[in-house]
Formats: sequence, structure tokens, C-alpha cells
Amino acid sequence: MKRLLLLAAWLCGSSFAAFAQNVGQPLSFVVPYPAGGPLDTSAHLLAKGAQQSLGSITVTNKPGAGGTKGVELIAKAKPQENLVVMGAVATHAVLPNMGAPLSYDVYKDFKPLILVARVPNVLVITKARAEELKIQSTSDLVGYIKTNPNQLKMGSAGNGSIGHISAEMLKSLANLRLPNVQFEGASAAQKALLKGDVDMVFDNLASALPLIASGELVALSVTTPARNVALPNVPSVNEAVPGFDVATWFGVFAPASLPDKDAQKYATALQAALSAPANRDQFRKMGIAPEDMRLQEFAEFVKRENRKFQFLINATKIKAG
Repeated sequence: MKRLLLLAAWLCGSSFAAFAQNVGQPLSFVVPYPAGGPLDTSAHLLAKGAQQSLGSITVTNKPGAGGTKGVELIAKAKPQENLVVMGAVATHAVLPNMGAPLSYDVYKDFKPLILVARVPNVLVITKARAEELKIQSTSDLVGYIKTNPNQLKMGSAGNGSIGHISAEMLKSLANLRLPNVQFEGASAAQKALLKGDVDMVFDNLASALPLIASGELVALSVTTPARNVALPNVPSVNEAVPGFDVATWFGVFAPASLPDKDAQKYATALQAALSAPANRDQFRKMGIAPEDMRLQEFAEFVKRENRKFQFLINATKIKAG
């Protein structure tokens, strides 16, 4: 009888521990970038939409070190900590191929759950500068730079950012002599553009859209081969500079130690939130077309993106800053 009582106590304690790990503690959704950006907005939409299936979800911003500060929290987390992160092309495909050591391994430390979106950046110039230089298209811009080498400046959001890689890719494919001025983040690069400190920027689509709509910025082209739903009349860079193809993407990752059954549950709930009509409308306003790519398919996508950016970084000779 004593043995049976001990066994029952052990089973109850184990059951309570499992319950506390998976249900008692709210799921924490880490965003490795400042509040207010498209990744942060997307995380809040997903958290709100998935709460009915997953329980309470909090969104926490942990910016720093190009996104790696927040990402490494998940890489080192245990399953009972109930953490997921909104990883991005920078944290999971660009920075791992820049040559500088990272505190995490993209493949070993994470379990990809869902791809949220793939969106282009947009090549923008101020309306005043476009009128002054008589630039109405990417072809006009390329022609001007070829005739006036080193006279214009490209701004970008720091070493290894998508804006930086896009700029270097444009220079490489079109054989341009174009200084690249780097800033601490996309917001700083955009402010420099508006002040006239630089002449053009490959800007984040969501943050550029209001300025394009107001007429302050002129959208010359988007960085993906396909045009974007938010800017259907704006051509692709690829139409003027063949071979150009760069996209920003972001998705949800869990620690590699998360059990597969829990990963499936999380992925299903987050995908349902992503696909909800109300959320799709909000994403559309940001120029985002939600994806439907989960678990192993998303993991294979991450591998392909790493191979792609390893090639781009080597081809454009970008080095870790």
C-alpha cells in the first residue's frame, strides 16, 4: 500500500509539473526589434488571434545587436519557459553568413513554426530630389549614376541589413559607383533620406507606404521579382536590373527542445490567427501578404535562404562590421 501511495504521489507531482510547464505559464512572444515596426505589429496580431487556442500570450520586445539579443533568449530557452520568437531574414539567414561568431546556431537551436510573410523593400527617393534630377524610374536612376559616378549616396540600415545587401546587389549587377552610408536602423536611414543627407534608400515597405501615399517619397521599384499588392503600379528592380531578387521575411521560431506535438499545436494556432480575415486586412494595410508555410516546410525554406544569402554576401563582398 505504501508503494502504491508513493507511486500515486509521484504521478500526481509529474502531472502537475507538466501542467505547470505547458499551461500554467503564459506563452511569451519575443520580438527582437523595437516596438512599432511590422514584426512587432504582426506579433501582436498573432498573439491576440491565437489566445483562444493557446491561452494567455504576452509580447515582449528585446531589441539589440541587430536582432540577435532577443533571438538568443529562445536559442537558450527550455521548453517549460514557453518562449517563441519572431525571427527574420536578418537573424536567421543574413547574420549567420556574415562571418562574425553568433551565440546561436540557426539549425540546431530552433524549431521553425510558421513563416508569417515575405515582403519586398522599396527603392525610394524624395519627391524634391526626383524632380531635381529628373528621375522617374530605376532605369533613370541607374543611368544618372553611371553618368555621374559617386555623386549620389545610398542610405541603408546598417551592415548586413536587407537595405545594405540590396544596395550592394544593385551596385554589383548594374556596375555602379555609389557610396553606401550606413545608419543605426531603418528609421534612421529614412530620416537621413528626408533630411537630404542621402539620396535614396531601400526602405522597409510598411514604414515607407505612408510617405509614398503622402507624396513625400517616390517609389521607384520593389526588390522582389513580383510586384506588391500595396504598390501594384510600382515595377520590380528586376525589370530594370535583371537578376535582382531580395525579400525581407519573418516567421515564428520555438526552441529546438520544444516537443513536436507542442510545435504542431503552436503552428496550427498561429497559422489560424495569420489566416483570420480581420488580420489579413491589417496585414494588407502594411503591404504584407500572409504565407501558409509551417514546420518542416518552413525549416527547408530557412535552409534555402541561408544558401542564397551566403552566395549574395560572398558575391557582394559584404563583411561583418
